[in-house]
Amino acid sequence: MAGALTSSAARGAAPFLAAPRRGVPCAALSTGAVLAFAAITWLVGWRQGLLWLIGLGYGVLLSAAAFGFTTGWRVWITRRDPKGLWAQFVGIAVAMLLSVPLLAAHPELDGADGPLSISLLIGAFVFGAAMQVADGCGSGTLYKAGLGHPVSLAVLPAFVFGSFLGAAQLPAWLSLGSLPPVNLVQRLGAGCTLLLQLAALAVLAALLWRWRSTAPSRWNGATVWWAAIGLGLLAAANLAVAGQPWGIVYGLGLWGGKIVQALGIDIQHNAFWGQPVQQAQLHASVLADNTSVTDLGLLFGALIAASAKGKACPAVRLPLRQWLAAVAAGLLLGYSSRLAFGCNVGAYFSGIATGSVHGWVWFGCAFAGSLLGVRLRHRLGMAD
Repeated sequence: MAGALTSSAARGAAPFLAAPRRGVPCAALSTGAVLAFAAITWLVGWRQGLLWLIGLGYGVLLSAAAFGFTTGWRVWITRRDPKGLWAQFVGIAVAMLLSVPLLAAHPELDGADGPLSISLLIGAFVFGAAMQVADGCGSGTLYKAGLGHPVSLAVLPAFVFGSFLGAAQLPAWLSLGSLPPVNLVQRLGAGCTLLLQLAALAVLAALLWRWRSTAPSRWNGATVWWAAIGLGLLAAANLAVAGQPWGIVYGLGLWGGKIVQALGIDIQHNAFWGQPVQQAQLHASVLADNTSVTDLGLLFGALIAASAKGKACPAVRLPLRQWLAAVAAGLLLGYSSRLAFGCNVGAYFSGIATGSVHGWVWFGCAFAGSLLGVRLRHRLGMAD
């Protein structure tokens, strides 16, 4: 997966080579993770320390299994290989089986609810296209940046700034028209929500089976299945510990806001970042934000897994136009994910797992966007 952006079209073109760096020993990284847990717990509290560990788990599982939302969709579109999508459905189902009863029993917990808005339709479609060009969604960009993939390291800052900018302009987008969020747990109850959504996932899985290719799958063995189950369990733990579902992009936008604020730019009058709750987050420690802590843990966990497998800091050889396209796509990823109220994790995975209708709408629009994004990859000479 790390070399998915490598292109045969680069032959004969002026290449831009990112040289590999010497990796840090896995034992040292693991020790650093434990020390970070102790420091975060001491400085911020047990909840943030536990979220750091949950984030580490996300990174380890995503990296070890090459569990990619973006790649799973792309290999279905190009090769009719359903295993990646099936694994995503398994992870969502596991998270849903635990999260939906939790939400029903504890109304103080928040689901990944988003309004049904014009911005959702546009943002999800653009995100689906952009993630194929950048070769990563929110979690994919983070975990590959964590393992030292040069392209993802270049995409991540653009994603951060795009997320900040998208949030800053979100109120204007919402003024185009929106309906309130619809959560099935609140409307139908836990039992009906589970039956309805599990049946929908089963129907989709059956259609993928019917239309599958007989060629060997990109994912061999049971690792991807164990990763899917593990991600589902961690997502449910995220909900129980943080009081909110697993997300990615709010933390990235907050990092962007902190950087912009540190540069002396006044954003306290912005319609989004000027809200009291956002101002409080901007002036608090980054470790106090639930999403930021799991994002940072994900980065570090991916590096640990890659170091253990000897796959950290891969060399990548690409022509300049592919580097530029990936970075531009990263900017669009950040911007569009805020319009769509999440990425593959915050909207699709967590949205469906917590009964939000906007998660299903996001999935349909983003998948349609990925059909375009795969075509753009081919036009740019990027490999599948």
